[in-house]
Amino acid sequence: MLPALLALLGGCAAGGSTLRVPVSQWPGYEYFPLAQRRGLDRREGLRLELPAYANPQDIVHAYLRGDLTLAQLTTVEAVDLCSRVPKRCPVVILVLDESRGGDQVVVDRRLGSIAELRGQPVAITPSTLGPFVLSRALARHGLSLGDVDLRPMPLEEMGGAIGRGEVRAAALFPPFSEQAVATGRVRPLFTSREIPGEIFDILVVDPAFLKDHRASLTALLRTWQAAQDLAVAEPGPAIAVMAAREGVSASEFRASLEGLVFVPLARQVPLFAPGGVLERNLKALRSVQASLALLPGDAPLPPVDGSLLREALQPTP
Repeated sequence: MLPALLALLGGCAAGGSTLRVPVSQWPGYEYFPLAQRRGLDRREGLRLELPAYANPQDIVHAYLRGDLTLAQLTTVEAVDLCSRVPKRCPVVILVLDESRGGDQVVVDRRLGSIAELRGQPVAITPSTLGPFVLSRALARHGLSLGDVDLRPMPLEEMGGAIGRGEVRAAALFPPFSEQAVATGRVRPLFTSREIPGEIFDILVVDPAFLKDHRASLTALLRTWQAAQDLAVAEPGPAIAVMAAREGVSASEFRASLEGLVFVPLARQVPLFAPGGVLERNLKALRSVQASLALLPGDAPLPPVDGSLLREALQPTP
């Protein structure tokens, strides 16, 4: 509990308030490390601490333990957290990126369409957005998740399972999708490019922390926007920094960004409207997770709060 206590106290370190933002390996989570590297956090009166986690599920478990008050996660992980710790149900305060092609359903090359997956084994990882993407692909052909043979497995095992013919398709994302395609046995037949506005990575915060640290969190959103502006103004140096932290080449990192869209703060406000895109998306995800018996159909949903966005967009004194 000590890390969480330090995060709650914050504010006493040189350079301003201290905020701990966990980072896992995903291109959409690289703006905060870029901001820290270039001192953008300190310009906003913050000091960012960015503990690294091997994968998003480790971040989920850290939040459950109370070690974290902020998290960069997919919407499905936020829904899962809300169901498991309703008293600390995380509040969505920022859209980090939108997937437009990054999430995919890859299918055995011998199949001509998604419709031919009826009754076939399909690999999914329930804790990811894969089942939701698969459900949207199937719906285009009048099918549902109940019409295929779902085979839960780790993402890193999907390429091998396809190569051995154990499954006929898989719902996954880079670099796992690239590994699967590299087997020569599959091709992508559906991607998140076909469902714009439905697949998001988000920044969430513990509701008590939000209540007590609004000013610091508003500065955090400004810091994120400053990093986005820097990446646009100086793409070469910015990509070099982000690629190095991901452990890939600059060209590989650029390729990984092709399936992502980063939405500036000013264009995010409508996403947070009551009954808007984010609220509808979270409800749809809950429905898919409930169909997989991962949570109740009436499980609580993460609140969507755009007030910090609006505050961050106000001119600074």
